[in-house]
Amino acid sequence: MQPHKIVSRAEWIEARKAHMAHEKEFTRARDRLAEERRALPWVKIDKDYAFDGPNGRAGLADLFKERPQLVVQHFMFAPDWDAGCKSCSFWADGFERMIPHLAARDTTLAAVSRAPRDKLEAFSNRMGWTFDWYSSAGSDFNCDFAVSFTPEQIEAGHVSYNFGTSGFGIEDAPGISVFYRDEARNIFHTYSCFARGLDMMNAAYHYLDLTPLGRHEEGLPYPMDWVRLRDQYQPVVAQASCCHN
Repeated sequence: MQPHKIVSRAEWIEARKAHMAHEKEFTRARDRLAEERRALPWVKIDKDYAFDGPNGRAGLADLFKERPQLVVQHFMFAPDWDAGCKSCSFWADGFERMIPHLAARDTTLAAVSRAPRDKLEAFSNRMGWTFDWYSSAGSDFNCDFAVSFTPEQIEAGHVSYNFGTSGFGIEDAPGISVFYRDEARNIFHTYSCFARGLDMMNAAYHYLDLTPLGRHEEGLPYPMDWVRLRDQYQPVVAQASCCHN
């Protein structure tokens, strides 16, 4: 942590107000970005996708649960894994309790993974989750929405992740895709995001961003190296030291 100047309350308020001006600029920019996102063109979905869900086989339309909007969390869980991705689980812990709030605004959120349904159910029970989680095993869904890649694509270096801005070294990748269903029951793909685009959906990160240490990921082998499944953290609180001027 960089050294921090210690000041009076009045001086702190002046510094905080100056920073708030920048925060307001960011808020207005974020509002403009959200408006631009909503104005993006759509792609009609004409392909049939089959999923294995809590109530058996389902099509993409069934994931909406009679609401017009669907948010799909592409949860990394390959068929041969025994547990879901720890980072995707970090996100899932955050959205687990917001499902009813989204439903109140005509939006359904569901997770989709390639692992078979029995593995999804076992892991969901372990983590205490209640959100709908569907297996896309045997479907092109994950590949079509750019969150799964064949071993041949990876070996050849032909993986195009995050709209071609980066590669990905394993078969499953994280992402979010958004869909809309009109009154005629036509389904449209309206938005997807990947990589750092997922950050804004992780409330824990935003709380950490408020603190002096922030995400505290400097010097780690990779930024999320510290993340564990919720039931794997050691009950030890590390004390951080800092220097003052």
